[in-house]
Parts: sequence; structure tokens; C-alpha cells
Amino acid sequence: MHRYRSHTCGALRESNIGETIRLSGWVHRVRDHGGVLFIDLRDHYGLTQCVVDPDSPAFSLAEKLRSEFVVKMDGKVRRRPEGTDNDDLPTGKVEVYVSEIEVLGPAGDLPLPVFGDQEYPEDIRLKYRFLDLRREKLHQNIMTRVEIIKSMRRRMEGQGFFEFNTPILTASSPEGARDFLVPSRIHPGKFYALPQAPQQYKQLLMMSGFDRYFQIAPCFRDEDPRADRLPGEFYQLDVEMSFVTQEDVFAAMEPVITGVFEEFAKGKPVTKGWRRIPFAEALRKYGSDKPDLRNPIEMQDVSEHFRGSGFKVFARMLEDPKNQVWAIPAPGGGSRAFCDRMNSWAQGEGQPGLGYIMWREGGEGAGPLANNIGPERTAAIRAQIGTKEGDAAFFVAGDPDKFWKFSGLARNKVGEELNLTDKERFELAWIVDFPMYEYNEDDKKVDFSHNPFSMPQGGLEALKSQDPLTIKAFQYDITCNGYEIASGGIRNHVPEAMVKAFEIAGYGEQEVVDRFGGMYRAFQYGAPPHGGMAAGVDRIVMLLCGTTNLREISLFPMNQQAMDLLMGAPSEATTKQLRELHVRVNLPQK
Repeated sequence: MHRYRSHTCGALRESNIGETIRLSGWVHRVRDHGGVLFIDLRDHYGLTQCVVDPDSPAFSLAEKLRSEFVVKMDGKVRRRPEGTDNDDLPTGKVEVYVSEIEVLGPAGDLPLPVFGDQEYPEDIRLKYRFLDLRREKLHQNIMTRVEIIKSMRRRMEGQGFFEFNTPILTASSPEGARDFLVPSRIHPGKFYALPQAPQQYKQLLMMSGFDRYFQIAPCFRDEDPRADRLPGEFYQLDVEMSFVTQEDVFAAMEPVITGVFEEFAKGKPVTKGWRRIPFAEALRKYGSDKPDLRNPIEMQDVSEHFRGSGFKVFARMLEDPKNQVWAIPAPGGGSRAFCDRMNSWAQGEGQPGLGYIMWREGGEGAGPLANNIGPERTAAIRAQIGTKEGDAAFFVAGDPDKFWKFSGLARNKVGEELNLTDKERFELAWIVDFPMYEYNEDDKKVDFSHNPFSMPQGGLEALKSQDPLTIKAFQYDITCNGYEIASGGIRNHVPEAMVKAFEIAGYGEQEVVDRFGGMYRAFQYGAPPHGGMAAGVDRIVMLLCGTTNLREISLFPMNQQAMDLLMGAPSEATTKQLRELHVRVNLPQK
């Protein structure tokens, strides 16, 4: 028999009854039933109930076992007594009568429990992540992640893509976040950067004639902590294709992402035939460029019904042509208590309040706004937005560029509070026609709004003749349930257009050559039209595992302060290391 095991802890069935077997694993828990010890033994594959009674030669040692001891057990498989089957376990019809125990690895007092999935302070969980990862739910999430990535690879290869690995030590690139810099020992005073994304390399692969690339790529960004992104590093399904239009990218990737979701959705419906929503429409209807389409509420512009009305606050605002009034329908929300609660919520969000109209029996409008604008205008609003008796609508006014994010939060809040958002489905969509540029208020300049390497709609002619802030790009996102899960674009492969695009954002031609020399040179020697995207592996796994915390689907994550509590990173370098790298530390004054 093998030194440690003849079977795993998830393998034994009724067909094994009568066999002498050997198991190794962790003591999950010990139960004492009137002097008979029941030991649940656990490994990666499952759990087996082992029984030790006072007649067993192993009993004296079994009494000393505690949770998370690693042990080897020899014994005979037998049928569980009638009425004690556990249908939740694959091994639940059998047990092992133990004749011999060997302790392979004793365990001290545990800093956190492994049995059960109760909440525990995050700093303890991350410091003792090796224990945390033994917990059933987290262990399952990690294995789900493994299977999702395998599914992605299989589906990409089925679409004719080839997996390539791109360098980790590279040059700094303006992807929209700070780089992690790595000092060079061989070249004093110079630095590598960890890739924010393999953007330039995957485009260079298209210049090299490889046609269809993908990679499960690690990406590194020195960003402040965000709720929807792990600090430091994350992984993406990175994709690039040659000789394609935007439609070709959609046709290749939609079945891959849909297929992955259907495979791991556990029966929840997944969108078929994704909607294409222009960026401006997404902001207008949903107050978000990553709308949660499980929520049926669509906002509408109702400015005309308030222009020149008796509600002077809105009427005066609308004298400025850039201002608008948007309505947020609230089906079933026509109670004073709910409307007042929403108004209080808005004030808690730093807003002056949230105006509302309720529709009573007979269709009559009620509330301060209805009283001010009168029954005719109230009826016209109702006819436009389709509210019924017992419904309400909330109103946001001002410059849409400044209030769209708040209106989107309000839409989400109404959907949550009134149980309108269907939590048992996955709603996927393309967001298209992103603006090429935006105005950077901090630097008082025009800047790229998305990916600087994207092709503007209208090409070089648009860059030369249009107001930059009106130019749309061949850029697109995939959204799911309120999260952006992928982003991509058709690339700007024309050298003159590339230089012009960067020039509008304040980069001179020489700076483009200096910073993107490899790609700029490649474009001079026959560049195919190409495009692609990158899907966030971590966010997709998070959604499919039904959690809202990325730490619940990652092996060894950092905390919100970008610290690895398990390994003690970041840590100070030794004087010898700094000297070899020709680096001097200049700490800020305390």
C-alpha cells in the first residue's frame, strides 16, 4: 500500500465496503458520541467520516487529535448505520473504522477557524491565508477560478487563437495608471516597468503576422485601492486579431464570454444576443457606462414639462440651455414613506434632495412638485415615462455632465429598494462609441478618455477637422450586472494618424517616437488593421462565484493598503541591495 494513501478523502463509495484502505488529510473536526470518536478527515478532494471506538488500538492517540492535525489513518470501509447517511457528501453512505493513526503534522492553536465559513477579520485572514484557503467556500472559489480559466483557454483555442506570453519587464507606458518601476542593476539610473497591460506587445505580434493572439496576462498598476480591482496586480484575458472590424471582434468574443458564463452560471439565465448601447445612451438612460441591466428602470429627459413651470427651482435652471431635468421612474414606489426615504438617502450622498411625484388612485399626481407644476404637466410626465397608479418618479436637475453619476446611483437605489433588480441572472451588453477624448479639468487640457491606441471613427480626417471632444472612437466595453468586465478597441495602425492623435493630447511627435518607438517603427513596415480587447478574469470569476469581494476569489491578495500581510511585502531593501542598484532612498519628512 502507498506510504500515505490508497484513496483520497472524496473517493470512497459503497463499492469499497469491506476494503482495508489508507487515508491522509487534515482533521476537520472531532465529535465525541458517548466515548466513540467521529473524526471528519478532509483533503482537497472531499471529506470522509472515520470512527474510532475504545476497542481500537488507535483510540488513545485519537483522543489527542485536534482540528487541523495532519494524520494518516488505516482502517476498514463499512456501511454507515441505518439512518445516519449524509446525502450532502459523496462519501456519505460509508465510514472508515480506524485501526491505526499516525500524526504526520501536528497543529497549534488556530488563529482562525477552518470549520465553517463564519466571518473573521480580514487582516487575520490575509496574514494566515494558508489556513483561510482551507475553508470550504474559499477553496471552492479558487477551484472555480481554475476551471473558468481552463474554459477560457479551451474556447479561445476553439476560435482559432494562439496563446503567447509577453515580457514582464518592459518599458513605461501611459495606460492611465502609475507604473511599478524596477531599477536596473546593469544600467545604473534606468528602470524597467511591470506591464500595466501587454498592449504594445500584442499589437507588435499582429505586426509580426501571428494573426490571432490571446493570453491570461498578469497586469500591474500602482493604483490607489478600488473596490472592484485588486491592488497591485490583476489578470486579464488579453486578445488581439488582425484584419478585423469591430463587428469581427464582437463575433469572435461574444460566444466565448457567453459560453463561460453559461458553463458556470449554475442555471441562472445568461443574455443571448447582447445589446449594443452607445456610451452617450448608457449615461442618458442608466447614469452609468457599466449599467446594471437587471434593473428595468430607464431614465428619461423630461425638461420640457418643467420649462416655464411653477416649480421655479427647475424652471430657472432650464434657462441655461445645457441644463436638463431627468426622471427616474419608480414602479410601485408611490408611498410617502419610500419617497421621503429616497430624499434622505440623496441628502446623505451630498445632494440637496431628490424631488418626486407620486401617482395616486385615479392617476392624480401628488407631492410638492405635482402641486407646483399642476395636473396638466404632471399628466404629461406620466404619459411620457409610463408610470401607473401606485408608482412614483424622482427628478434630478442641472448639467447632465455633472449629475449623471448621481442619477445612476439613484436608479440603482430605487431598483434595490423596490426589488426590481433581478439578482438571479447575468445581463451582458456591449457599450460602444466611446468618446476619443475628454477634457481634463485638473490639467486644463484635452486628454485621451479611454485607450490612446484606438482608431478614431473617421480616421485621420476626423482628427484633422473635428472638434476633438466630438470624435468617437472604435472603443467598446463589455458590461455585466453593473461591472465593466472587458474593454477593447480597433487600433490606430496608421503612423500619421497615431502621431496626430497623440498630438491632440499634448504629445509631440518626438515624444511619441521616444515612448512608443517599437510600435511606431513597426507601423512603418506594413501594419495590418487590427483590434482586440481584454476581459478582467478576476471580475468574471467574482461574478460567477456570487461574491462582491475580489479577495474571495484570489489566492494571495494584498489588503486595501496594498500590503501582503502573509509575506510581509513591501519590505525595506538592505543597504547592499540599494548599493547594487545605484538607488538612494529619500523618505518623506514625518
